[in-house]
Amino acid sequence: MNKLLWPVFLSVLSCNAAAQEGSGRGAGGGPPRLSVGIAAILSDSPYAGEGARVIPIPLITYQGENFYFRGVTAGWNVVRNESFELSAITKFRFDGFSVNDLGREELASNGIDYRLLEDRDLALDAGVGMKWKGEAGEIELELLADVTDTSGGQEASVQYGYPVRLGNGMMTLNLGATWISEDNANYYYGTLDEEVARGVINYRPDAATIAHVGFSYFRPLGNKWSLMALVKYSMLPDEISNSPFIEPDTDSTVSALIGISRGF
Repeated sequence: MNKLLWPVFLSVLSCNAAAQEGSGRGAGGGPPRLSVGIAAILSDSPYAGEGARVIPIPLITYQGENFYFRGVTAGWNVVRNESFELSAITKFRFDGFSVNDLGREELASNGIDYRLLEDRDLALDAGVGMKWKGEAGEIELELLADVTDTSGGQEASVQYGYPVRLGNGMMTLNLGATWISEDNANYYYGTLDEEVARGVINYRPDAATIAHVGFSYFRPLGNKWSLMALVKYSMLPDEISNSPFIEPDTDSTVSALIGISRGF
């Protein structure tokens, strides 16, 4: 899956889990502890040779007394009440890619011989997540570090959301940014030492911040089912848009997701 699509996936899962707390009902009459469904992501990929893609993905969330699972994130609630949540979290990082998934001709036009490249591996991040909710909206903050030493990098993200009742559903307007450290940017968007030694251009980006805006929508369908959708526009900084792995003149990406799930 395209690495810039995972934030879309996670945002919808977070929206789904939060909305269910006040909407769908579980087997015991309370909010559903488990939700299972399917969705489709639509995106015009910024990566060389990938183009427009439609990708089906599973939607799975679980909220226990303290432990929760949302897509590729698992967490343990240290503090959890109506207005504040503090969690220790682990999250799979799917920023890695297989060279075979990139376009050979497009890479060549960027001055890259695909045969000289290395795959970028998946990683596991760990850190803390915080969420505040009030009448003025919601703020989410995550601080993460690579515990597998794949990139050895760190990431910090913040998002503000303002929910608005729309008919029988809830729309949340989102605004946020994700900062990735220099080590993170170098591994996933730059060229590696061994690649440079083979003749690949030397590209070493600095730390980068990716800003985004968008909205999510959640609507219950009866007592068990729910419909969700999300649209997200991300602005790519020069550190990323100038990467030889990105299509030329690409400084933004738009993704959309629509899915349906059932609570248990």
